[in-house]
Amino acid sequence: MTATIELRQLRYFVSVAEELHFGRAAARLHMTQPPLSQTIFALEAALEVALFERNRRGVALTTAGAALLPEARRLLAHAGELPELVQRAASGATGKLVLAFVSSADYSVLPPFLRAYRAAFPHVQITLREATSDLQLDDLMNGRIDAGLVIAPLPGKARTELDYLPVLSEPLILAAPAGLAALRGKREADLRLMPPLPLIIFPRPISPSLYDAILAVFRAAGITPAIGQEAIQMQTIVGLVSAGMGIALVPESVSKLRRPGVQYRPLAQSTPLVETGLAWRRDNSSPVLQGFLELMRKTL
Repeated sequence: MTATIELRQLRYFVSVAEELHFGRAAARLHMTQPPLSQTIFALEAALEVALFERNRRGVALTTAGAALLPEARRLLAHAGELPELVQRAASGATGKLVLAFVSSADYSVLPPFLRAYRAAFPHVQITLREATSDLQLDDLMNGRIDAGLVIAPLPGKARTELDYLPVLSEPLILAAPAGLAALRGKREADLRLMPPLPLIIFPRPISPSLYDAILAVFRAAGITPAIGQEAIQMQTIVGLVSAGMGIALVPESVSKLRRPGVQYRPLAQSTPLVETGLAWRRDNSSPVLQGFLELMRKTL
């Protein structure tokens, strides 16, 4: 037989169990004794066991009553937490956030974003995924992630379904093997004076805007670079430079990625700014996402 138990019955039971006196328990509950006794009898009938031994000397818990007491306290405590739990979920203070990011964001905006968000929303579970912009846009369009730090601009189809918040604009700088004579004693790198080393670059399908911005810098300097290697992660590109495989133009923040055998220099040539921004589905009404976006707007 399945018994239907009310929280009110458990609350009354705990009061009598702790007072071991119906009169005192009734006073504690701000009620009269008869309805309290009736409620306890109804609870015992539903459970088909006696919870109290009643005699002239007073009231004592039966074995069944003693077993019920800690569980009743636990259930009442959990029930008391429900309003706060629901309110935190509705406000975005609890839940899950799946955030993707391009590798360059790991050296610029991502760490301070995460520190600020963790401080403001310590009970939200954050899942991080490093991914190129094209993969992030596909994941966003298909609802597999909540937000992504991508390289701007968004392609046409994505702009119809996604919202976008600019986060960081930065110039391109040179990453070159250490020891190049053309850079010795120079604070800036003039591409026209560099030896014809192969260029290490993102594949264009992965990040068309970054690829085009890099080649535009060379074209403006009157140079047609030879593409030596393609790689989809900044760590890999800098690693290939460290191995002496060529040079690369990378967002300025990547200079925080230190590798033996790599030197960074600002460019003497003017460069287009590389923009990193936060993208999310326009129809995603998740309170957790809305709390994240509100904090990010305040942080910028």
